[in-house]
Amino acid sequence: MRLFYILSIAFIAIACQPQKEYIRTEGLIFGTIYHMTYEASEDLSDTIQSTLNAFDWSMSTYKEESVISKINQNVSDETDAYFRQVFHSAKEITAATDGAFDMTVAPLVNLWGFGFSKKDSVTEAAIDSIRHFVGMDMVRLEGTRVVKDKPEIMLDGSAIAKGFAVDVIADLLEAHDVVNYMVEIGGEMRVKGHNPNAVNWRVGIDKPIDDPEVHNRQLQEVISITNIALASSGNYRNFYIKGGKKYAHTISPYTGYPVSHSLLGVSVLAKDCMTADAYATAFMVLGYEKSIKIVEANADLEAYFILDDHQDDYTIKMSEGFSKFIIDKP
Repeated sequence: MRLFYILSIAFIAIACQPQKEYIRTEGLIFGTIYHMTYEASEDLSDTIQSTLNAFDWSMSTYKEESVISKINQNVSDETDAYFRQVFHSAKEITAATDGAFDMTVAPLVNLWGFGFSKKDSVTEAAIDSIRHFVGMDMVRLEGTRVVKDKPEIMLDGSAIAKGFAVDVIADLLEAHDVVNYMVEIGGEMRVKGHNPNAVNWRVGIDKPIDDPEVHNRQLQEVISITNIALASSGNYRNFYIKGGKKYAHTISPYTGYPVSHSLLGVSVLAKDCMTADAYATAFMVLGYEKSIKIVEANADLEAYFILDDHQDDYTIKMSEGFSKFIIDKP
């Protein structure tokens, strides 16, 4: 009788536990859309949104009172935990890519303007003057303070912060005992466990179609991933043509000009999305040959490259380990 009583109590306790289900949520942040799917016993949408809002007040250059904006304006040199994590990772990836990834490229990005709105007024003299303020070696952290060698130095976290925001939300979900999730913000994502169909998460890689307004999106590959992060960067949707030459949206910290080479797009797999995000941008600066060498030397990276073959078509190259993720060709 006593055993039956104990078992009955255990059964009642289990029955009273909230049942987990897959919850889908979406919203706006950083000027883009996020989509998240996770298996949980409670809806975490409000917590997710409030966390993203807090992150935005740290790393958004569009908010005048954000931590990074105050640093850029020399109003304050104080940082917060979000900023410091982004900055430390940025420093590491800058070193690993020989300066191809550089947060201090901000003044050059501003010079060219969003969508190259100022491209007709950009001069070689203006670029040369700004390049004196570009270089991660001229900015550092001393405790919680940012120290800049020159007050004109400005930081742009757009090529790494969105990836880190994905990690922040993924860690938030895991802190709530979520083991199956997909967190995606503006195309950058991190996944764990399995999807509602009890299989790995399915993700598409876009074809490099010259389609700035994304009216004709088509998939190049479909990959199956779990317990990993993915970030992509491409120059086939954000570019301009001048004198018959295509200029990409990626600004090279080496030259101060938009990059111009055969690499149209790259997708990077890494353990965390901040790393994948930053390397994807760096690879668009470096081009395929230098990038594949970095990937091959780093066991934690895999990459998929789409290259212009200069014959109105494109070719695909990838690291050896990336091919195992491909499950279908549309």
